[in-house]
Amino acid sequence: MLAEDAPCNARNARPGTVFNDRHRRTNLYGEEVEVDYRGDEVNVENFIRLLTGRHHPSTPRNKRLLTDSSSNIFIFITGHSGDEFIKFQDWEEMTTNDIGDAFKQMEKQRRYGQIFWIADTCQASTLHKEFYSPGIVAYGSSRKNENSYSHHSDPEIGIALIDRFTYYALDGLQRMSPSSTETLESFTKWFRNDLLNSKPEMRTDLFGRDVGSTLLTEFLAANSRPLFQSNLLQLASDPRRGLDGLGTLGSQRLFGARSSERCLSGLSPKDGAGEVEPWLLVACCNWSQGVFAHRLLSLAS
Repeated sequence: MLAEDAPCNARNARPGTVFNDRHRRTNLYGEEVEVDYRGDEVNVENFIRLLTGRHHPSTPRNKRLLTDSSSNIFIFITGHSGDEFIKFQDWEEMTTNDIGDAFKQMEKQRRYGQIFWIADTCQASTLHKEFYSPGIVAYGSSRKNENSYSHHSDPEIGIALIDRFTYYALDGLQRMSPSSTETLESFTKWFRNDLLNSKPEMRTDLFGRDVGSTLLTEFLAANSRPLFQSNLLQLASDPRRGLDGLGTLGSQRLFGARSSERCLSGLSPKDGAGEVEPWLLVACCNWSQGVFAHRLLSLAS
């Protein structure tokens, strides 16, 4: 969710880019950035609907949070806030009760396993005050009656580029790798009160786990793990038959009894007459399986 389109703002002297410091070493708006909600779409209603999954049937998949009871969800929110509320677009507010109730709905719907909530706002820790669902750990950049401050400005555009908490968080995350042993507890040690001019606060009573043994990569790194399907789809020998010619065959026929010893690059499934059969092996990540599989099947037909 990106409330303001800073990369394309008329004041941006370097269109299509967002940098974390005046030296412009790291473009935060690279090719890997995906923005699903822009401008006026970023509002309290859409945020709550995203968490609880209460969308109009026509809402596309990229605007849905397609999670389940095994999902670890990382939520980072920043903006203007006060005691137990945060502002959206400078004209509406979301309270800690709103967020806490949304998380309770998610728990009942089995939409998460664990949640790591981070807020970089003024009085940020008050935003997690009314959370009451299990499996949630929350971290705020400042305590009640404290402000969160920007780090430095860029004279070329005349405004601050990044907040202090976010600056030091990004600095640490850029040094991490997927095999990092950093924990949620060690993450809190990245921030010095004298550099932030505020005191970050973590809430762990709902989490149910030791933050000293919970890896930060459980929320901030992907672990690619293949899920093997017991059945495969066989395409029709005649492409003109389209999807009507699809049939389901057991994977044993393709891989044989010693499938673990065979290399995918060496597979050459054949029938009894020695004629190569057309196969379609679809391996998809959860977030893209619907669109990706549909495109593959359409091309195959």
